Amino acid sequence: MRQPSQTLLFVCLGNICRSPLAEGIFLHLAQQRGVADRFSVDSAGTGGWHIGKGPDPRSVAVARKHGVALPSRARQVRGDETEHWNLVLAMDTQNRIDLLDLGFDASKVRVIRVFDPTADAEDVPDPYYGGDDGFEHVYAMLLAACNGLLEHLTRES
Repeated sequence: MRQPSQTLLFVCLGNICRSPLAEGIFLHLAQQRGVADRFSVDSAGTGGWHIGKGPDPRSVAVARKHGVALPSRARQVRGDETEHWNLVLAMDTQNRIDLLDLGFDASKVRVIRVFDPTADAEDVPDPYYGGDDGFEHVYAMLLAACNGLLEHLTRES
């Protein structure tokens, strides 16, 4: 079996809504394209409120509706893992700032929507305090961004 050539970390605030959804979508797309073995993927939050919990049930529901599994448990990103990741994908600009404050290399930290050529804004909004429709909207944003990210990464290799 081939060793993963890319290590990716998806990061949001609490690691229960956006980043586990992005992780699941990316893995699903990579499996569909037969390139999942090229990647080691995880997600984390900048905050520690939900450590050990599964994804928000609304994230799980929207993922399931689209045939996507969400494999992770919430964890908090740590400053001692800055060298492990080839690419760190922040869900919004504040997450990016928080990651840089932890010591992550600015050249490795990107806001995920930069990989969506149709994006009309930089940030993926946090759907936590909204209704179910917000999760569907976030799913669509992340699907477009993950498609662009996967295209970018597989074109490079």
